[in-house]
Amino acid sequence: MGKLIFYPPNDPLRHLNKHSTLCDVHHDLNLRLASLDITNMYTNIPTGTLLSTIKEICQNKYVKKEIEADIVRLSEAVINQNYFRFLGKTFAQNNGLAMGAPTSSIFSEIYLQSLENQEIHQLLNKHNIKGYFRYVDNIPIIYDKNTSNIHDITEDFSNITPELKFTLERETTHQINYLDITIQRTQSGFSTNIYRKPTTTDSIIPNDSCHPTGHKMAAIHYLYNRMKTYQLSKSKEKQEENTIIQILSNNKYDPSILDKIKHKKEKPKQNDKNHRWAKFTYTGRENLFITKI
Repeated sequence: MGKLIFYPPNDPLRHLNKHSTLCDVHHDLNLRLASLDITNMYTNIPTGTLLSTIKEICQNKYVKKEIEADIVRLSEAVINQNYFRFLGKTFAQNNGLAMGAPTSSIFSEIYLQSLENQEIHQLLNKHNIKGYFRYVDNIPIIYDKNTSNIHDITEDFSNITPELKFTLERETTHQINYLDITIQRTQSGFSTNIYRKPTTTDSIIPNDSCHPTGHKMAAIHYLYNRMKTYQLSKSKEKQEENTIIQILSNNKYDPSILDKIKHKKEKPKQNDKNHRWAKFTYTGRENLFITKI
């Protein structure tokens, strides 16, 4: 995931604000962390309201009537593709967006952003919420314990629309886990750290396995890029680097490979317009020599 984005309560276009982050929240010792989660979001998105929302967006953007009609008609057709097969039988969902459909994430985002503009920003002001963030259906919030009641906040969110219900998770020991980060509340402000579930293992593709080098390096690059992208303190970054080195050692990699990644310069992208492509089944290092040619 990318940076957590802070949506100021008085900003009607919060979801377009890409510059404020967790660190921009003014720190106060009375602030507390909580997380709201939308229960079964995809199957509870009201599709009838969604189509009206799409139509309204088209009108606000001054889309031509004939194009607007096409967009709404195509959206309706896609939304109705909510059937699936199980044990030889075909089923269709009665409500909501289809589980597993690539369009469901887009449609739900359209609906939730509309909800933020029309309803949620009023709740942020009503409850004096200091920080509001969202990634898909996970919503961490920062509130003042003296002026906000977290249970009233949760109830008001669940009352926005009958279809969507929000569950609450409160901070424990001054921190809360959110996706793959831990948000910590300290005396001086908020900080983040990499979070790994208790069931997480240190397994990546072993160095001695018969996989393309690019596949092996992808996992290592992911771990390194996450460490450098997230807003970690120097001590926590060093701690994460030691964890990555341990993962490399456990999977038979030379830990110095991390230093090579640090100093590697990005190659300029080549124009592939005149290249012809062919598929090769990977059988070993010999393939690399052939594919390079």
